[in-house]
Amino acid sequence: MLRRPSLPLGPLLLGLVLAVPAAAPASAVESAAISSPRATATLVADSAAVAPGQTFQLGLRLRLAPGWHSYWRNAGDAGAAPEVVLNLPEGASAGPIAWPAPERIPYGPLVNYGYTNEVLLPLPVTLPASLAPGELLTLQAEATWLVCADVCIPEEGQFSLTLPVAETATPSPLAAPLFEAADAALPRALPWPVQAGGGAGRASLTLGGTGLTPAALQDAFFFPAEPGVLDNTAPQPMTLRDGRLTLGLTLLPDAAAAALEGTLVLRDGGGQRAAFAISAPLVGPAESAATLPLWQALLLALAGGLILNLMPCVFPVLAMKAMALARLGGAARGEIRWHATAYTAGVLVSFGAIGGLLVALRAAGTAAGWGFQFTEPAFVAAMAWLVLAVGLNLSGVFVLGRTMGAGQSLAGRGGALGAFATGGLAVLLATPCTAPFMAAALGAALVMPPAATMAVFLALGLGLAAPYALLGLAPGLACALPRPGLWMERLRQALAFPMYATAAWLVWVLALQAGPDGVLLGLAGAVVLAAGLWGLGLAQRAGAGGWRIAGVTAAGVAVLAALALLPRLSAAPAVAAQADAQAEPWSAARVEALRAAGRPVFVNATAAWCITCQVNDRVALRAAAVRDAFAAQDVAYLKADWTRGDPAIGAMLREQGREGVPLYLYWAPGAATPQVLPQILTEGLVLEALRGG
Repeated sequence: MLRRPSLPLGPLLLGLVLAVPAAAPASAVESAAISSPRATATLVADSAAVAPGQTFQLGLRLRLAPGWHSYWRNAGDAGAAPEVVLNLPEGASAGPIAWPAPERIPYGPLVNYGYTNEVLLPLPVTLPASLAPGELLTLQAEATWLVCADVCIPEEGQFSLTLPVAETATPSPLAAPLFEAADAALPRALPWPVQAGGGAGRASLTLGGTGLTPAALQDAFFFPAEPGVLDNTAPQPMTLRDGRLTLGLTLLPDAAAAALEGTLVLRDGGGQRAAFAISAPLVGPAESAATLPLWQALLLALAGGLILNLMPCVFPVLAMKAMALARLGGAARGEIRWHATAYTAGVLVSFGAIGGLLVALRAAGTAAGWGFQFTEPAFVAAMAWLVLAVGLNLSGVFVLGRTMGAGQSLAGRGGALGAFATGGLAVLLATPCTAPFMAAALGAALVMPPAATMAVFLALGLGLAAPYALLGLAPGLACALPRPGLWMERLRQALAFPMYATAAWLVWVLALQAGPDGVLLGLAGAVVLAAGLWGLGLAQRAGAGGWRIAGVTAAGVAVLAALALLPRLSAAPAVAAQADAQAEPWSAARVEALRAAGRPVFVNATAAWCITCQVNDRVALRAAAVRDAFAAQDVAYLKADWTRGDPAIGAMLREQGREGVPLYLYWAPGAATPQVLPQILTEGLVLEALRGG
């Protein structure tokens, strides 16, 4: 039998007696724990002994299990902040919780603000001077906190902490590191000037003179102090130039804040965070926080404009370009240069006008994007009539600016004014299309300062005009064109039919926007206009004199009669989007509900007037393989129809950095952010996205 070695009892008791005073203060700075499988909570003090009249700190300490989180003062899209209620002795007072900077915690379609792992929420306590040294001070607290993972569970606890009162306060070496870490995470006073702007659903924070460089700053994020101000799920694009930091924010539609208040967190290249308190009144419009540098946006716009020449919506204008090019076959170099310059000027002036209008609308607080004018039925009808008039002109029903006297040379028609007008019409008909590279360029342009926005629009116009402008730089290329002749008359008449097809397509768009009554008004205006132009043509053939005056008068009356129909089209009620057996109507709430249920979601943002959208729909989204893949993977297919300019869809487009349709988004099961598919879709691209490629 083994016996334990005997120990001298006296020294052991002496050691225990000496150890008790040293251990007592350490154990007194933290209460008994309230524990669950999700979190352990205690009440902690930063002092081992307190003094009369002293201000010290208490804190609710939460140690969270892996995968669980709790919340900041503004919980974000869901959740609730912890609360602490202290029971203090008479004469004592406590301040509010000092909130350490939170983390951004995506949760399905939501974004929460809170803490993971461990957090200490400190609050100051000031004691009365009437306390006597030697007393014991008992502090009691009740606290509630919410912890969430796949589910959210409210927890609560009652805490008691007893501290000795001494002549001089004694800091606790055990709790000091906890409070030092919490203090380091508190937002500091901002050392730089700050300016906030907002309007039209956007806001910005701009810090001046920071001295920061892109290499030194990895990212920045602003946490609003109160809910109901910012869209928590929207990205916050950052621009850093010459030490000036601008952060782009998205306001909620019903936000009524007069200032931006909250915590700005900057993270350096090494991953270290620094938090700063922000309180800035919203003064003036939001500043740019472009996701692209200006030079990149200009290059993308130039490339997009060049590709726009190949898009289906520009094809009708190619008819007019082909006729103009044919006329230049035997022209002098000076005339060729003048013609190409006039066409290029027409394109640039038109793009400048659209860009200027968008800038003005945004400054006035109206959100508008690429192709916005086609959301208005009156504009669609007017464009249908204009294209019809061009087709009638090509068919020889009437001539603009000239009589049709015998011996008139075919090569004499056109001129610089006609080339300028052709350029303007090309731009108007190009707006229903979106070419590759355009979306990124336009999305960046419309959050840039006005001058930069205009530069991007002009670069887009230069790309569209580039093939024709090349003749102005190298007029010798026109020598390779066929010589004018009778074949031009036949070509001109044949090229009228793409114009008639475009007019028919626009009437179809009108049917989807304004229903049968809208189609009736559109066709009535077309008949009246065609009759007036037919009368003008008869008068031109009859020669000069009274017939010519009568013909011009008839055409003018017809135009005015057609224009008188436009107000009725504008007042026409919106028509419900056409039902799609394979798709359901889009809404932000529906997307959130589907994603919360774990289903994959595919969103098709489209419009009836967007030819690119219609081509993608038929080529890719209606393909049997794609529909079968949607069914096999239980993909929820939602269609966001922007034909009449739904503001909610417009806000969704801007959240994704887009200013027009098409836009295709795919959320895989459990994905926090969507995959953005290309604007020109193929069956293979959609199937690859569904496979996770």
